[in-house]
Amino acid sequence: MSNRIYNILFHTHTVSGLVISVALYVIFFAGSISFFRDDIIAWERGQSIAPDTQMEADYNQVLDTLAARHGALYGRNINIRQPHQERNIVVSMEPSKDSLASDLAKQSVFTYIDTNTYEEANYFSSYTLGEFIYRLHFFAQIPYPYGYLLSGFVAFFFLFAIVTGVVVHWKKIISNFYIFRPTAKLKTLWTDAHTALGLIGLPFQFVFAVTGAVLIIGTTIMLGPASSLIYKNDREYMFRELMDQPEPKTFENDSIGFNADMNDLIHQASTHWSNANLSRLVIQNYGDPAMRIIIEGRPQNADAFLGLGRVIFDHTGEVISATDAQSINYVVGADQTMRSLHFGNFGGYSLRIIYFVFGIISCFVILSGVLIWVRARDKKSTEPWKRKANEWVGSIFMAISLTMYPATALIFSVVKLFKDSADPIPHVMIYKVFFISWLILSVGFALRKSNFITTKYSLLLGSLLGFGIPVVNGLVTSDWFWKTIQNNQTQIFVVDAFWLIISISTLLIFIKLKKPIESAQPVKSKAIPKSQKQPVLS
Repeated sequence: MSNRIYNILFHTHTVSGLVISVALYVIFFAGSISFFRDDIIAWERGQSIAPDTQMEADYNQVLDTLAARHGALYGRNINIRQPHQERNIVVSMEPSKDSLASDLAKQSVFTYIDTNTYEEANYFSSYTLGEFIYRLHFFAQIPYPYGYLLSGFVAFFFLFAIVTGVVVHWKKIISNFYIFRPTAKLKTLWTDAHTALGLIGLPFQFVFAVTGAVLIIGTTIMLGPASSLIYKNDREYMFRELMDQPEPKTFENDSIGFNADMNDLIHQASTHWSNANLSRLVIQNYGDPAMRIIIEGRPQNADAFLGLGRVIFDHTGEVISATDAQSINYVVGADQTMRSLHFGNFGGYSLRIIYFVFGIISCFVILSGVLIWVRARDKKSTEPWKRKANEWVGSIFMAISLTMYPATALIFSVVKLFKDSADPIPHVMIYKVFFISWLILSVGFALRKSNFITTKYSLLLGSLLGFGIPVVNGLVTSDWFWKTIQNNQTQIFVVDAFWLIISISTLLIFIKLKKPIESAQPVKSKAIPKSQKQPVLS
């Protein structure tokens, strides 16, 4: 590789990483915690369910509840699913096609139903901290589609930074991995850590960059042109064809009622699958001769990585078609693969813990990359105003990034303490507490202009607040972590144990963290081979 190309790639890698650094850190930090989204929701609500649990409910009662609250079901298309491991199921209903339907029945419906109490809640009244952190991972708090686009482009440029970093360091990537000089000057120390941890987390980061870019950019940017050019703006037909959905029959407007037992139909569907869980129930043209009942099931994670079983009944309850849960078409398989790799929901807690660890490693790689850039420009030959500006950049970045930890720990305790007495709309309280506390801490530490103080006391504050989370949960709900493990309330126990482990770890780092000696001398033992020298940053 010529020096010119090397310099272009090296500086492109540096700039691309620097530009997206803050957004990328937020994505990885929030995303790492989001691997436990379902557990956080269960902890917040005090509703722990077993892993790999299907949509357990009395679906006759679900339909009766919907009819009582939202008008007659005749002529409606109804979609019931369980996107996450929680007690709530999600119900969406299209307006009735019956011209004589009541005004209530002609309204679309989106609601959550508790499968234990059959109480309803809308999206905002059922908003949770787990949902907030998950959505922060792709900046959904920014008005659509700008937040999605931002996270998608960050994922794309992160992929670009990974590729250029590998190309630049390819010849020395293995040898540099084994170099760690703890007594060398600070820039060298950060560079060694950045290289080693970057290489360790490289496969994980590459997978996340690819899947994140595809999932976000594919759904926000590519679907529009595809729908326009290929499917003539018929999005319904496009999704039906891509996702291998059966085409609904034309509504005949001839009410015949529906007397079949929905629970029995679901049981019949399960006999066509092996070790699969009910994942979706679709009813088309309810109570009409054109009625179709589509029941879908996903194989359990321990049995298969991909799969989608589907059984279709007519209005009489006769089976029209049936496929085993191991079968799947290409588009659905690709979509499931991307989502499974990105969310880590196919390997149980062990895989999610591994994903979390690599996510935190990636956060450190981002931090070290920015600090390397700052230290490389702290030279006597650099103009004073440039050195001061670079110092400000580093201080602001470190303050914004590291204070996410105490702000996150704080909001966990707040939602437990004030869940019933705060804003009637939960997301308002979560937004206020998290973003205001994050802002105050960020500004305070940034003005201090000491990365050491920011790091040390962000860790201390976060660990102290983290220790308080299981205590607050125990005081408010009596769900002490030693009781939850005994009662098989796994999801609640996982969250309390998570914060105890994280708090202990960060407190130990706080205790061991010593202020670096800025003018430390390099190692005098042996000269570093030329092939192992780090590139000179400029």
